[in-house]
Amino acid sequence: MAIESFNPYTNRVVRRFQAFSWVKTERILAQAAQAVRTWRTTSFEHRAACMHRAAELLRERQDELARIMAVEMGKPVADGRGEVQKCALTCDYYAEHAEAFLSDEPLQSEAARSFIAYEPLGVVLAVMPWNFPFWQVVRFAAPALMAGNVGLLKHASNVPQCALALEKIFHDAGFPPATFRALLIETDLVAKLIEDDRVQAVTLTGSELAGSRVAAVAGANIKKAVLELGGSDAFIVLADADLELAAKTAAQARMINSGQSCIAAKRFIVEKSILKEFVAQLKAHLQAMRTGDPLDEATQFGPLARPDLADELTAQVNDSVAAGAKVELAGGQDKPGSALFRPMIISRVKPKQRAYHEELFGPVAIVMEAKDADDAIRLANDSRFGLGGAVWTRDVQRGEELARRVESGAVFVNAMVKSSPEVPFGGVKKSGYGRELSYLGIREFVNQKSIWIGGEAPPKQKKVE
Repeated sequence: MAIESFNPYTNRVVRRFQAFSWVKTERILAQAAQAVRTWRTTSFEHRAACMHRAAELLRERQDELARIMAVEMGKPVADGRGEVQKCALTCDYYAEHAEAFLSDEPLQSEAARSFIAYEPLGVVLAVMPWNFPFWQVVRFAAPALMAGNVGLLKHASNVPQCALALEKIFHDAGFPPATFRALLIETDLVAKLIEDDRVQAVTLTGSELAGSRVAAVAGANIKKAVLELGGSDAFIVLADADLELAAKTAAQARMINSGQSCIAAKRFIVEKSILKEFVAQLKAHLQAMRTGDPLDEATQFGPLARPDLADELTAQVNDSVAAGAKVELAGGQDKPGSALFRPMIISRVKPKQRAYHEELFGPVAIVMEAKDADDAIRLANDSRFGLGGAVWTRDVQRGEELARRVESGAVFVNAMVKSSPEVPFGGVKKSGYGRELSYLGIREFVNQKSIWIGGEAPPKQKKVE
């Protein structure tokens, strides 16, 4: 696939880029490996100053960066600014907390002194997707750089300008150029990079197929990997829920990024007694959403990122309907080959249909009927994915109990699933492994080194009554 900026709204190529050769890529890798030796020895204070400056630059350039996202992958500019602001918040978060997260951790043992030291691994390769082209990168880069690692970014081929804009921000913020580089490379060089001994770890956000391929190469070369893959999040609505709020939030949760989000709610599992009213309200909210030019401030959802993605989503829906699913809200593509996809609702989704097992990466809401709470949990867990989930009920204690039974990396009670720097992010089952964000995220790409100082352990202090 060519490395090019393709505007899905105008259906035109904006810019094309010459893919890096292996010779150029290897030269950048050599520079990164050299940079590790000095960057890992810098103080947290120095790294934090650079990271705070990156946050400032993100805020200063938010309009420009939002416009790039709108042009390259169709994100409305208002949403784009929100994404950039979230990136800035995360840069500040790790600038402020990295030193505490990675401080020596004392251990009780027979040694005179023992502790865990957290030390950087080295060069980390990031293979990132197009749907949140700044946020996905920053949530890897901010903790990795603050930990003393250096980063190489292989971004999705349709967002090269986003990749280069991020590289410039980190460089302008004072990070040595070799500590963060964007590699405009074809997919075939990814395995070659992972196989190289100078790359110590890899992180990927993307499809199940891409994750399995990267994990296979990383495993064969005994490299640490973090995978954040697909999701088919369950949004459980019990009979005692605040139906009006649940339905309004459901529409927002399904339409995150025009439905192109791993943690967008996709399966709405609703108790039978309120199902009809829930569908009616969800339908009304979805129909009220405005589409248009992503560069227009009034646009609430744009096109899908590429026409082929809309074609595939249409095929998934059509195949499911042919197998018995029912269309509750007719939307979809205006015509084959168009990237614009209007919201849809389908019901009567059963195990033999594609919509039951596959992730629908776009604005299609699957509504499923549950007999009761136990049946809702059964349906929620009958998925090979396990990224996020939500439970809606006025009984908060019951909601927490049910949340513990949902098989996923995160469950939100009476709230929309989202990511934030303070909360660990990641999945189970086919949604991947490892965690991003929070203190867990920064500890993924460090050597958790045990250090034992010989001699007698100090006597334990007696408890004073």
